[in-house]
Amino acid sequence: MTSMSYQTESKENTFPGGYNAAFGILSALAIIMVAAGHLGYNILTVGDLFPYYSFHVPLFMFISGYFYRQEEQERPFSYIKKKVRRLLLPYFICNLAYGLIAWLLRLWGDFTFGEPVTVKTLFLDPFLHGYQYIYNFAAWFVPVLFLIEVMNLLMRIVLRAIRLDNEWLILTGTLAVGMAVVWLAINGHVWGMYKMPGRILFLYPCFQMGQFYRRKLESHDRLGNLPYFAIVLGIQVLLNLCCNGLAYSCVWCTAFANGPVIPYVTVVSGVAFWLRVSKILAPVCGNNSAVAYLGRNTYPVMMHHIMVFMVIKMILAAIAAGTGYLADFDFERFYTDIDYCYLIKGAEAFKMVYLAAGIVLPLLLQRGMRALLKRSS
Repeated sequence: MTSMSYQTESKENTFPGGYNAAFGILSALAIIMVAAGHLGYNILTVGDLFPYYSFHVPLFMFISGYFYRQEEQERPFSYIKKKVRRLLLPYFICNLAYGLIAWLLRLWGDFTFGEPVTVKTLFLDPFLHGYQYIYNFAAWFVPVLFLIEVMNLLMRIVLRAIRLDNEWLILTGTLAVGMAVVWLAINGHVWGMYKMPGRILFLYPCFQMGQFYRRKLESHDRLGNLPYFAIVLGIQVLLNLCCNGLAYSCVWCTAFANGPVIPYVTVVSGVAFWLRVSKILAPVCGNNSAVAYLGRNTYPVMMHHIMVFMVIKMILAAIAAGTGYLADFDFERFYTDIDYCYLIKGAEAFKMVYLAAGIVLPLLLQRGMRALLKRSS
């Protein structure tokens, strides 16, 4: 989930109005990966070569970092106000709604998901872990992105004041801190309340990678597609052959199986691969395509796709209970395991139904809400 408007100074892959089509497509691909990852659906892993959980959340940070503008340092309060309005306000509105939904489902059914609605679960837990009501757990990323955006702003104001606002220094310093977090996590020191600062500091360099790419690397990103993909794919094959699994958990700071360096190598390789794919697709997908629309509206998909998955399972549960069909539907897991994904006849292809609904329905919901607000204003 990103919070920018895809306006860029670069003319390549840029359409009238300043829309950066390549990064819009990249954002659309990233949200598809997030939703597919929650289904265990490896539709975009390139034959498991690029596991989602080795780069897809950092990819959102990279995109957000790319669109940060130094001019924001001239009006810090306006910038923070804008981020509160775009990121936190809709998050807390949805958080309250999902708290009430979880309460009602616990009250009227046998569901076990979610904690009681309290001041803590409404306003504090989103920053501590984001799993307070479960049905919107994918949106844990939103408060983290907000904090990183503010941290970046304040850090750059201070560094500029002491004349150390240098992209090489910023990237190197944040990477060192991020790698230290991975090392601490591997050695069992990132637990409990430490996971909150751990995930922020781990993802912080990924935000800086986006800014570093725009300022230092993008103008040199001219290598032909054949050698470019040969290098990226070659590196990724070696990583898969030599490492003990590339996936890890950003939210819990766990499963770092290959030391503190490899997680950032997989971030770079995953971003590099899909960024070039997005640039290739940009002239085809354009400014007004469905992909472009998704790229501009990742927020509702991030917020609501888990609930859409649950609605589909509720429909299947009703069919199983009322008709005798779908006899293998597991009601115990349905009520207790948010990750339960029932597949009709065990067909992996049925995950496409979940995925398509998890993307399309939140977009329709947002469009409907916008129409209502426009009509009432």
